[in-house]
Amino acid sequence: MSETKTDKSSGGGPWIPLESNPEVLTKWAVKAGLVESQAHFEDIYGLDPELLGMVTQPVKAVILLFPITDAYEQKRREEDARITAEGQPPVDSTLFWMKQTISNACGTMALLHSLINSDVTFAPESPIEKFIDVAKDKTPEERAKILETTPLFADIHADAASGGQTAVPTDLDTDLHFTCFVQAPAPPARDNGTPVTQEGMRLIELDGRRVGPIDRGQCNDFLQDVAKFVRNTYVAHTASMHFSMVALCGGPSPE
Repeated sequence: MSETKTDKSSGGGPWIPLESNPEVLTKWAVKAGLVESQAHFEDIYGLDPELLGMVTQPVKAVILLFPITDAYEQKRREEDARITAEGQPPVDSTLFWMKQTISNACGTMALLHSLINSDVTFAPESPIEKFIDVAKDKTPEERAKILETTPLFADIHADAASGGQTAVPTDLDTDLHFTCFVQAPAPPARDNGTPVTQEGMRLIELDGRRVGPIDRGQCNDFLQDVAKFVRNTYVAHTASMHFSMVALCGGPSPE
C-alpha cells in the first residue's frame, strides 16, 4: 500500500500487490541479482520460540505483511510526528532507506530494504547492483524517483506478482502492507570502523511510508526480538488474522 500515485508508463504504478510467499520473494530476489547460493526467503510459521526455532539461521532480515487499520494509521502518524519533533536514538547512517511513492510497491520496497541492508552477494551488473550504484548517494526521495522512472524493478515485480499461488486481483486497492526489520550497530560504530558486538546492535524497522528508519530498541537475538516486537506492537492491537512473516536466511534454499 502507498499514499501516492505516479506515471504508469515509467513503472510508477499502481503495481500488482505481491504475495507474501517465500518462493515468490526468492524468485524476485534472484531475478533482481541475488546470488542464489547466498540467501533465500522462508516462512516464519509463528511467534512462539519452538516455531521460531524452525527458521534457518542466520536470519538476515524479516519481512512482515500486516493489515492497515484506522488505529494503526493514527498510531503511525503520531509516532512519525513525535520522531520528527523530538528525535529518536541515532540510527546507523549506512543503512539504505527510501520513501515509497508507488502504490502497492511496498513488497518491492521491503525486498530492497532487506536485501541491500544484508550481507549478501549480488551478481555484477544485475538490476539491484545497478540500482545501488545509482541510488547510494541520493536522498530517500531521490531514490523513490529513480524507482518510479526506471523499469528495472517494475517488470520483476509484475512477473513475481503474477506467479504467486493466488489469482491476480482485479481491484488493486489493498489494506495490507509490507514492512521490513533488520539489525544494525548503534552509531558511530560503522562510521568509525569500530568492532561491533551483539551488545551494540539495534533493531531497526524500514518502511517507506514512515518518516525514516525507526529504532525499535536493543537487539540481543534478532529473530526473537522481531517476534516480540511484532507480537506487542502489531498483533496485540487487532483481531485480524491477516499477518504473515518471511525471513531472509543465509545459504541456499533447503528445498
